[in-house]
Amino acid sequence: MARERAVVSSAASVIGWDQETYLPDAGHAWRADQLAWLSEKAHELGTSSAWGDALAEAEAAASAPALLAAMRRDFDRATKLPGELVAREAQASSLAKQAWAEARKKSDFPSFAPHLQTLLDIANEKADRWGYEVEAYDALLDTYERGATASGIATLFDTLRPRLRDLAAAAVEKSAARDAKLPPGPYPIEAQQAFNAKVAAALGFDFNAGRIDTTAHPFCTTLGPRDVRLTTRYDEDDFTSSLFGVMHEAGHGLYEQGLPGPEFGLPSGEAASLGIHESQSRLWENHIGRSWAFWEKWLPVAAEHFPQLAEVELADFIAAVHRAEFSYIRVEADEATYDLHILLRFGLERRLVSGELAVKDVPSAWNESFEDLFGMLPPDDTRGCLQDIHWSMGGLGYFPTYTLGNLNAAQLFAAATADESIAAGVAKGEYAALLAWLRKHVHSKGAVMTPAEIVKEATGKDPSPEAHLAHLTRRYL
Repeated sequence: MARERAVVSSAASVIGWDQETYLPDAGHAWRADQLAWLSEKAHELGTSSAWGDALAEAEAAASAPALLAAMRRDFDRATKLPGELVAREAQASSLAKQAWAEARKKSDFPSFAPHLQTLLDIANEKADRWGYEVEAYDALLDTYERGATASGIATLFDTLRPRLRDLAAAAVEKSAARDAKLPPGPYPIEAQQAFNAKVAAALGFDFNAGRIDTTAHPFCTTLGPRDVRLTTRYDEDDFTSSLFGVMHEAGHGLYEQGLPGPEFGLPSGEAASLGIHESQSRLWENHIGRSWAFWEKWLPVAAEHFPQLAEVELADFIAAVHRAEFSYIRVEADEATYDLHILLRFGLERRLVSGELAVKDVPSAWNESFEDLFGMLPPDDTRGCLQDIHWSMGGLGYFPTYTLGNLNAAQLFAAATADESIAAGVAKGEYAALLAWLRKHVHSKGAVMTPAEIVKEATGKDPSPEAHLAHLTRRYL
């Protein structure tokens, strides 16, 4: 039964990936119907009486208690949602993604607003059916980060906010004094694709079990236990935009490729949470990809693909890579300012879910919060409240996991490189030992343990922001 459900779900993933990469515009309405049907079918399989009876029988036998506890949680949560609601959400999100893409091109929030309202209503309906003790946002957040609560995230973010703002301001001021920049383009897309593929392979991404494609918003999706798809977007004026996008998504892909393949469709073969997932992408993108050791090895290779880099000094290149500046776009933000983007989104979507913020008022609320955090106003909604795909996916409760991922990445990387052999490999641009450590301490755990348990077992400490703040201070100040 688990295999049949996994087959149906992965089929939905295939056509969802196609929707983001190759689907012609006229095909979106039918694609929404396809996704709705497949989502409802997978839900029916996963909530059937046969599934429930088999789970109860396994529980009575008292074998694999941790795995069965995770399966019980998923089953009980799923059975609270009717198939009609699951199908309705799949169809609504499919149509909303197309509407979002068009609205983003035109900076036309009002055209997207009805879709956001529909998905917000569905999110609240799901939260009511799941149940919650304090606020509906808790039920939504628990979908992505098991055990987390809105109040807990708010307390963490309130503690981080002044330290992040001070650190970001100091990093931006320091960068402005040097004004280091990459040589001007063009950086041809074909050359970027070739270089990115070399880097991803060097990190350990298996191209026999994955590929890279182009889309409007970079993402990673798993279509099966040996089929992981990465996407990125290209800027001919800045090759590092696509490169760091690929390294970020390759981090997700390495995690997916490292999960126990034979258990695909079970909690033991799934990612623990988005905060753990994001820790893998941020670790490879930032702790590896933006490091001096990485570019000491890879700058000469980059120069083979982009001749204008041949005369660039390593120190100057690193200064450009580490440049901090306040910017409008989250996915292009540097490490020093990135988390401020997440604080903004968490605050807004928490207010949306509670009803404190009306959908029609999102642009003005976004701009007000952005000016408070960054000291500038977005020039349009494309570079403001329409820049992210997440709300069009129905992903309310998703955004806090990005900062949780940053905190986890720093803590995990510090623990891994405490091993001198791993640290020596990283210093030489060799990553097999680091990947092996992550395979053992993170990837192999699946979703049987909670995110906090995985981090504590791997590092010997409870999850904490201190390693992340220390990393940012070393890198920027």
